[in-house]
Amino acid sequence: MNIKDYFEQADRGDYQRENFDDFLKKVSFKYNVPSIHIAGSNGKGTTANYLANIYQVHGLKVGLYTSPYLNDVNEMISINGENISDNDIESALKENDKLFQKYGLSAFEIQTFIALNYFQKNNVDLAIIECGMGGEIDATNIFEPILSIITSISLEHTAFLGRSLCEIAYQKAGVIKDEIPVITGILEDEAINTIVEVAKERHSQVIVSVEPANVVYSDYGYTFAYLTYTDLRINSSATYSLKDACIALEAVNKLQDRYQISEQEIHEGLAKTYMPVRMEIMNEKPLIIIDGSHNPEGVYNMVKSLPYVVGNRELHVLFACFKDKNVERMLSYLGEYSKDITLTTFPHKRARTEEDYFLYLDDHHFSEDAIAALAELKEKYPEDVILIVGSLAFAAYMKNTIK
Repeated sequence: MNIKDYFEQADRGDYQRENFDDFLKKVSFKYNVPSIHIAGSNGKGTTANYLANIYQVHGLKVGLYTSPYLNDVNEMISINGENISDNDIESALKENDKLFQKYGLSAFEIQTFIALNYFQKNNVDLAIIECGMGGEIDATNIFEPILSIITSISLEHTAFLGRSLCEIAYQKAGVIKDEIPVITGILEDEAINTIVEVAKERHSQVIVSVEPANVVYSDYGYTFAYLTYTDLRINSSATYSLKDACIALEAVNKLQDRYQISEQEIHEGLAKTYMPVRMEIMNEKPLIIIDGSHNPEGVYNMVKSLPYVVGNRELHVLFACFKDKNVERMLSYLGEYSKDITLTTFPHKRARTEEDYFLYLDDHHFSEDAIAALAELKEKYPEDVILIVGSLAFAAYMKNTIK
């Protein structure tokens, strides 16, 4: 069985929950693992990894379910940093294939079902579960967590989630359960007001994270303080990862009665967290940075890192994104930091091609071959900085090429 082909065939592109709910009822689905449920437009995966590493350092057996993956679907499901095996995925697919087909489940619904069963079967102490999209009708929203988290809210997936921050916030707030507290990042008033309203109906406490203090950038990472914690360090050049770390710290504080985490364990868990294609340094000279930011909010937060990392050097951008993304706003944010943006494409059915960029070709050069474009930039600007950005899938493609 080819796992990748199986999930590609199940990737139907629709987004509804009726079939999945019917399937779960048919198999009498039950899930009893203590779990943290994370929704949000950006920052879910990084927050999830910080939490997973902190609790692993503490000695817990931690399941982690995140999406999407960079290279292999196995990356989505792990226990204490070890990805699920092909054998375990194949076994689950063979066991349930007839029902998956009968109920027409999507790839993500199948992956979610496999993940939760895998964690339960392996008796993990704690699971960190990241939403795929939205919250209310997301495939992961099928259990009661010990804590909910909403990292950020921006205008994304508007065809499915709504066309205003208020509507999208309401969808994300679907992860809030009765009397279960929710942690949020720093959100727009419209979004936080919606979340507070939903939380009030469900008698749930809302805790909003705050900005980190004493931030210092050095050696491609940041030291900072948060609340009573001092001299914390994350090994990431992305300033947005600081926000994700702060959200994780609020979660750890809220669950201290259940898991008594020491400050040393927090230091170790944060410091050991490595997130690929989050302002990842791939080469020193020229300095090549790859970032998976793929929507306007993500790019807006990403560019805040550039003054720290780029310094006085010139910045050259190699950009590719999906057809359904707000390319105008992303290019606008990048244009504030670089006058040299090369548009390109890559092998993916959703990737923008030259004709999809027709509105921007007067302002930016287009190269059909991203790999050749990168080689040209490296040769022309050996002392400068090259930023590869626009899509997580593009970031993964280029990272594999550079490696």
